[in-house]
Amino acid sequence: MTDQIKSGQEILDEFFSHITDIEGVDHEVVTVILKLYQEGKLTNINISNELSRIREKRA
Repeated sequence: MTDQIKSGQEILDEFFSHITDIEGVDHEVVTVILKLYQEGKLTNINISNELSRIREKRA
């Protein structure tokens, strides 16, 4: 077997490196989530706060 098994971190890094390419996803939401991931701050509370901020800005 020549395929190397990827670690969880490698899978997450790969997903987040291509998250902006997903069709139909709000660009601003993706940008915020990607930024939180890159900063190591991707938590339920931070996501919720950022999504609330986006909703308030759009209202």
